[in-house]
Amino acid sequence: MRHKRDYLILSGKGMMMGVADAVPGVSGGTIAFITGIYEELIETLKRFNPEAIRILFTEGLAACWRYVNGSFLLALMSGILFSLVSVSHLALYLLQQHPILIWSFFFGLILASTWSVVRHIRGWDLNLVSTFLLGGLAAYFLTEQTPGMLEPTTLMVFLAGMVAICAMILPGISGSFILLLMGMYAPVLEAVKAFEWATLAVFAGGCVLGLLSFSRVLSWAFHHCRMLTLALLGGFMLGSLNKVWPWKYTLAYSINEQGQEVPLVQDNLLPESYQVLTGIDPQFWPALGLMVLGALLGILMDRQQG
Repeated sequence: MRHKRDYLILSGKGMMMGVADAVPGVSGGTIAFITGIYEELIETLKRFNPEAIRILFTEGLAACWRYVNGSFLLALMSGILFSLVSVSHLALYLLQQHPILIWSFFFGLILASTWSVVRHIRGWDLNLVSTFLLGGLAAYFLTEQTPGMLEPTTLMVFLAGMVAICAMILPGISGSFILLLMGMYAPVLEAVKAFEWATLAVFAGGCVLGLLSFSRVLSWAFHHCRMLTLALLGGFMLGSLNKVWPWKYTLAYSINEQGQEVPLVQDNLLPESYQVLTGIDPQFWPALGLMVLGALLGILMDRQQG
């Protein structure tokens, strides 16, 4: 039985998920996993089914609300939405002004999150190791892709919502990065900032359909092949570290709708090489400190869930 304090904590976890999902390369699913709410979130989403409709019409709204774990979902989603329209803007600002430091923090957080997933795996064998490596290679391959430039039509916005939301609830796979690959990140973010309700409604429709379908796949995977699923998710997280490496050298830019240069192709560098090529201070010690801080925060959140 949850109390008001528990729901406030849930909203706080939702805010952290919102910030993570706003940053290309970081997944809200990662935060959900290390804060101990991931499987409850999947099972809650799965309950939006014909049985929920039957309960609504035969037993009433209150019974339906309990069946779908509505209070949990409301608290979590409130935190995510609040974060996306407020705190996420600060995160994006810091990412533009202090990219090395912010990426360093997220690198440490995701590294600790990978450990958080892997430590739950029991009975390592060839299948589990292979699945872990497959997940890592898949995530690494995705992060090496060049972002596209698709036209933000109604259909594409809807499909982008479906695909991105699936990535958002997968630890290690960033929904924002998937939007970036599809060329839909800037249009969706601008729609959020400008409160373009028609575009947001179409995107939300795609998100809802993607969530309701993909949550069933994840629920089945956790119930029938839990260790393999954890190995795959752990691999996803490890492979996604390629995207959040702090020291990057941009090889090519694109121009967005506001006429601003946006990095298109980037290479990861060691701090010394970064300073030689760019002439910019790599901020090695502050970056290392923030990596450690991110890792400690990830470990702390993992310990809180036992």
